[in-house]
Amino acid sequence: MTNNDILRRLRYTFDFNDNKMIAIFGLAGHQVTRKEISEWLKKEDDPAFQACNDTLLATFLNGLIIDRRGKKDGPQPEPEARLNNNIIFRKLKIALDLQAEDILEVLAMSDVELGKHELSAFFRKPGHKHYRDCKDQILRNFLKGVQLMYRDEESTEQEQEQEQEQTKEHGPD
Repeated sequence: MTNNDILRRLRYTFDFNDNKMIAIFGLAGHQVTRKEISEWLKKEDDPAFQACNDTLLATFLNGLIIDRRGKKDGPQPEPEARLNNNIIFRKLKIALDLQAEDILEVLAMSDVELGKHELSAFFRKPGHKHYRDCKDQILRNFLKGVQLMYRDEESTEQEQEQEQEQTKEHGPD
């Protein structure tokens, strides 16, 4: 998966508009323009496409953590110069405040079955004997599960609100 894919998926999942994306980068201390965001979100075959580098994605994920969990005391973490799927997965886990059981549930929504030990291997330090690289397929399925969890939940709430409004206006059927 490319950094641009991850950025696109997160934007869609949480229905972030350009202003929200700019604000999330701002929370991590990095100013971006609407034009830059637009270029990162374009498809690779678009002439205006620009690749989102690791530092930019790490900055966005740090901003997402601050947006969803609040700013922590003390100095803020510096964005990583090199990202891998394990770091991205860990940052998303923190931002979404997920425990192991929650992550396994999200993965199950994408038809991926993992054990707790397999999952914990992704969050270990690279030198640890039980460390395991997170492959694209796992991260892709996790993002798909998050999308199913958050996007569908949001859509269902909106549909329920619309039904309630219609019932108020027209009475029950």
